Formats: sequence, structure tokens, C-alpha cells
Amino acid sequence: MQELIAVAVFVGAYVLIATDWVDRVVVALTGAGLMLGLRIVDVEEAFHSEKYGVDWGVIGLLLGMMVIVAVLAETGVFDYLGIRAAQRARGRPFRILVVLVLLTAIASSLLDNVTTVLLVAPVTIQVTRRLGVPTVPYLIAEALASNIGGAATLVGDPPNIIIASRAGLSYGDFLVHLAPVVLVLLVVFIATMRLLFRRSLVSDESQVSALMRLDARASITDPALLARGLSVLAVVTVAFVAHTVTHLEPAVIALLGAGVLLLIARRDTGPFLVHVEWGTLAFFVGLFIMVGALAKTGAVDRIAAALAAATGDSVPRAAFLLLVGSAVLSALVDNIPYVATMAPVVSSLIGDLHGPYDPDVLWWALALGADLGGNATLIGASANVVIAGAAGREGYPIRFLDFAKYGIPVTVLTVAVSAGYLWLRYFVFGGAA
Repeated sequence: MQELIAVAVFVGAYVLIATDWVDRVVVALTGAGLMLGLRIVDVEEAFHSEKYGVDWGVIGLLLGMMVIVAVLAETGVFDYLGIRAAQRARGRPFRILVVLVLLTAIASSLLDNVTTVLLVAPVTIQVTRRLGVPTVPYLIAEALASNIGGAATLVGDPPNIIIASRAGLSYGDFLVHLAPVVLVLLVVFIATMRLLFRRSLVSDESQVSALMRLDARASITDPALLARGLSVLAVVTVAFVAHTVTHLEPAVIALLGAGVLLLIARRDTGPFLVHVEWGTLAFFVGLFIMVGALAKTGAVDRIAAALAAATGDSVPRAAFLLLVGSAVLSALVDNIPYVATMAPVVSSLIGDLHGPYDPDVLWWALALGADLGGNATLIGASANVVIAGAAGREGYPIRFLDFAKYGIPVTVLTVAVSAGYLWLRYFVFGGAA
């Protein structure tokens, strides 16, 4: 009975979010409240359970990076970067889109994609305002690029960190196995952008001319604070990359960086904290509680078990079912709790499967399916939710269906290319394990 109630609450919440009938923060918190009020999960499980509760590591990472971004925003650096990027691209919308997408994808592989979109979104908003082009499609393109680029490394996408921890995989393992296909996917994505975003690639020539005459350096209002902020951001970035050596969690690095920056900013913290996306953080808390309730009732495990049962004893079949199934399910629920649920299932599958192929391919199928499937919907990946929050705050709301209009075709295309990659590398040319 509790499983049916949990599914009903989650489906109802999903419909409301998808249709934009009610603000998604209100929906997530109400859904979480119902899960708690109906005792599907209790307070202890919701807020303290590693298996069913809020992933405070993700919340801490978001909060820390939001504070750092808020401090940097006060210096005028994002306006400066926006003007410089537009001027370097000669004001040509498609050229700017390519530059921003490549910047996002590369940064997402070095940092994590959530941090990257927090940094890139303000720049994009400034660029599109200056050019007089629609802002939302550019932000959506960056969210999609962040999830693609983040798939390349261990720290690039939060699900990869979960997979690495469960499977004992290293930073180098992800580079060797996933970076090659991510490069192909980026080429494919850029090649399709002109078609996908063609209506957003027309600028106002008078605004372009005015932009080319601007002095970008005049945008920097506080050079001293900017120097301190960039120094902290550089240290945080290095710490993210060195995660596998230092064993410091990304949330710890982000929160420590935020605390140090607020300390050396030597200003009242109030104006900075006002710019934190508190609604986005609240949405994540509610979403984690709802998905945790689904997991506790066994609804998610039931789907995972059905997926495992359908694989039989075939490694290729298991890999492709896992790739496609993960893509579909990660579009429906945030890919972080999904991967946390599926990781032990995949570990068990690897122990049970037999045959001539290396069963570790299942980890790469899970990573690609979850990372790329998160592109299909607004709530499929953390980066999507974060960029939607940043856009909404600046007066550019991203509707669920608007995101899906771009996200679903990109997901279908990238998952199809990934399926071909897995087949060729691990089953045609990979040989026996």
C-alpha cells in the first residue's frame, strides 16, 4: 500500500512540475511533506539516512559554489566576460553559442557540471542581453553540454563519483573509457545545434555594433575583490581535480572555499547571501526526499530488478539494457539518487554474469545512460535544475516542456551514438575479458 501511495505522490508531483501548473519548489516541498506526513519515510531517514535521505554532499557543493559565484558577481566579472566573449565572436550568435558550449563542456569535465553552469550562466545572460537574442535556448544548450562534458571524468558529473566509489574506479579509468566517446558526442552536438537552435541565432545588428564599441574593462567594479575571488576559485578548482588524491569531498572543498572567500572579502555577507539560489536548494531537498521514499518502498528496486532480470546471462544485452534503461529512468528522476540505487544492482550483475566479455563495461553503460539521460528533462540532472534556477532569478523562466523540446532529441541522439561506441569498443574490437 505504501508503495502505491509513494508512486502516486511522485507521479502527481512530476505531472505538476512537467506542466508548470505550480512552482516546482512548492511541488517538491509539498511532495516531500506528504511522504513524511504519511510516514512513508520518517524524519531520521529523510535527513540522516545515506540510502534514503537528502544527499547533503550535493546540497553543500551547491551552496558553497553559489556563495563563490555571488561574490564574484559583485565585482562585475561576468559582465566583463560576456562582453569579451561576444566581441571575440564578432557578435555572431552561432559562433558565440559554440564558444559557450565548448567552454561549458570543457569546464564541466575539469570541475563538476553543477559548478560550471553556476559560473557560465551569468556570463551567458550578459551576452544574450547585449546581443538582443533569446536567453533561454543558450542556457539550455549549456545545460546539455555540461552533462555531456561532465560524463568524461570522475568529477565531471555527480553520478560518476558514486559509480567510482562503488566500483573502485580511478580518474584515469574514466578518462580512458569515457573521454573518447564524449569528444565524439560534443562534435555531434555542435553539428546539430544550428538546426536545434536556429530560431535563436538572429541578432540585432545595431546592438552588435554597440557591443563592439564597449570597453569591457570598465565593467570591473572591484578589482581587489575580484583578485581575491579568482584566487579562491583557482584553489577550489585544483582541489576538485585532486579529489582522488586528497580524498576531500567536493562539498567540503566548496564550503571551505566559500567560507574563506567571505572572510577575506571583508564585507557584510548579507548582499552575497541574497544571491544564493535558495529555491533551487529547497527543490533538491524535496526531490531527494521524494525519491528516497520511492526507494524505501521498493518501487525503484523493483524497476532495477526487472532490468537486471531482462539481461539474462549476456553481457552485451545487459550493457545495452542498462544504457537505455538508465537514460529513460534518469529523465524521470534526478540521476544522482537513481545511480545511488542502481550501483549495488550493477555490482551484483557483474558478479553474476559470465561470458567472453569484460563485465566492467556495465559501469560505463550506467554512467553514459545516467549522465546523458539526465539531458532529457528539466529535473533529470542537477545541472539542469541549477541553470533553471539561475535563469528564473534573472527573469528568464525555463519551462519543463521548453527544455524537453531540446533535451529529448539530444538525449536520443547521444545515447544512440554511445550504444554504437559500446558495441564497437567492447564487443567488436574489445575481445574477451
